[in-house]
Amino acid sequence: MPILTLQRYCVSDSIKNRVSHATQIVGMIFLFTLLTAGDVMAIEEPAYQVLVSDAPFEHRRYSGFVVAETILSGDFDSASQTGFRRIAAYIFGDNTADAGKSRKISMTAPVTVSPAESGWKLHFVMPSQEKLDSLPRPNNAQINLRKVGEHEVVAIRFSGWTTAASIRENTEKLQQWASARNLTLAGVPQVARYNDPFTLPWRRRNEILIEVSGK
Repeated sequence: MPILTLQRYCVSDSIKNRVSHATQIVGMIFLFTLLTAGDVMAIEEPAYQVLVSDAPFEHRRYSGFVVAETILSGDFDSASQTGFRRIAAYIFGDNTADAGKSRKISMTAPVTVSPAESGWKLHFVMPSQEKLDSLPRPNNAQINLRKVGEHEVVAIRFSGWTTAASIRENTEKLQQWASARNLTLAGVPQVARYNDPFTLPWRRRNEILIEVSGK
């Protein structure tokens, strides 16, 4: 991946920025908890098959899924905050379903951010039972629903905060691992975060995902 792409992730690593990010999304997650009280269930993740496991690396094949995505400007932190709030509002009910009503959509993990031509792209994967034609229409025109077909990725898992330094370091490790296995990478790095803001840094699950070119 070109160095310029890595530089897109060069944001402030200060404690102030990280606390601000956590504070911004705590309220949305707390609201979601209140809205779904009584529904005891695990957070769904997109289904995939592990083709190669070499911790902390994996080569995976994902089944198709639908995403709700939005394009954002600004630095990585501010785009993550704005994008989370925007998509969270959609799944909490800022949408139009049958007969003009709105409905809630179950939360999934991870929340994924990647560079886009005009800034950043953030997406949530929709629950597996949802199809493109079954989802309510977003009221916010800045949200797009899109079907993603079956695809392969390489992944590296790491804990801690997703700082510019940790994203850069793990992206480079993943690229080297893929190159050593003669895998051709076709996409930009995606930063996938699985945890709520209350999770301690050493217990956090973060991943860098890069799509592998089809044979």
